[in-house]
Amino acid sequence: MPRLFTYTIPVDDGAAPNPFFGMCSLAICKPRIRRVAGVGDWVAGLGSRNAPSGDLSGHLVYAMRVDEVLPMADYDEQAKNRWPHRIPKPQSRAMEERLGDCIYDFSHGMPRQRPGVHGPGNLEADLGGENVLISRHFYYFGRNAVKLPDGLNEICHQTQGHRSNANIPYYSIFEKWIRESDWERGQVYGWPDCVVKWSAGEGCKGGCETRTADSGHACFVDS
Repeated sequence: MPRLFTYTIPVDDGAAPNPFFGMCSLAICKPRIRRVAGVGDWVAGLGSRNAPSGDLSGHLVYAMRVDEVLPMADYDEQAKNRWPHRIPKPQSRAMEERLGDCIYDFSHGMPRQRPGVHGPGNLEADLGGENVLISRHFYYFGRNAVKLPDGLNEICHQTQGHRSNANIPYYSIFEKWIRESDWERGQVYGWPDCVVKWSAGEGCKGGCETRTADSGHACFVDS
């Protein structure tokens, strides 16, 4: 039976998940979800009461139905042809290209970290996720997070970690609600709540943010 994974996003910066270029991927952060989620499962990121734009508790930041699960090494190999936009380009003027989440290069055997949104302190947790979740059946709201209906308030929590088994009674309600909405799937309905600021002409050389594995994402907001 498909599952509904929910977790709270302390700071949504557009990298995890990455909703750009018509696909949504979860390739870094949330290692426990990435290890166990399968095709057909839903992953929903919920707003934090301490989000940069204000209290987003009880709101949906994004939802993705998992269409494909790839080991991280396969994601890296296939990204070169299928998703070149997922390989970060630190010098790009386009935020979507700077935020590429394929930040681990497996072409030399042991994975090497490309310059990107994560630094060495994130390597163990990122690689511990083992897999990348990919979806073209997603809804991303970012800072325009939408309020959940009353019947889904129980899937919300403000603690670290995630819910899945506890969401069993709410799976059908959630899926019906999102499928019957007027939202078009595969769309970005709002900018990320927190935009990473990169040094002009330098980009991010890795570790330019102080981030822990699943929480405390540092955020530098563009003025």
